[in-house]
Amino acid sequence: MKLVLLDRDGVINEDSTEYIKSASEWKAIPGSLEAIARLCQNGYRIIVVSNQAGIARKKLDVIDLNDIHRKMLDHLAQFGGTIDAFFFCPHDPKEHCDCRKPKAGLLKEISERLHIPMDEVPFVGDKMSDIQAAIEVGARPILVKTGYGEETQKNEELPGDIHVFANLAEVADYLIGQ
Repeated sequence: MKLVLLDRDGVINEDSTEYIKSASEWKAIPGSLEAIARLCQNGYRIIVVSNQAGIARKKLDVIDLNDIHRKMLDHLAQFGGTIDAFFFCPHDPKEHCDCRKPKAGLLKEISERLHIPMDEVPFVGDKMSDIQAAIEVGARPILVKTGYGEETQKNEELPGDIHVFANLAEVADYLIGQ
């Protein structure tokens, strides 16, 4: 199975320091939905892995989150793509849970549920926490410059072998071309 893991905010959709709290606030990054559709059409399965501390902070609830994801799926379907699953951490960082990136609890859960190792599975993110979670399970971290990606590239010491792309569309071109 060809699998790609994607962070959500800053990779697929525009991010907000105030959280994406409703479907009306969700806005796709230009080209991201088409990129996911192309990955799907080339045999990739897509799983979204995201931190959603806004739930713990009472900015939104699971129903709001489901509405956001439903809107994303509806828009993605217009391009012929889909997302196979959404895995998210609903905890506040102060809770020190194992599922909040940079810890790799969600990635381990995906591996267990799908009965596949994470070795070399691409994980596309825009923050150092995404990169760290990927590295912890042997996945292949990929940084995009959308969202917080440019800031991450500028301010963090990235591993030497990490691939950096302008956006998800460039990542899709790269993965499909391999």
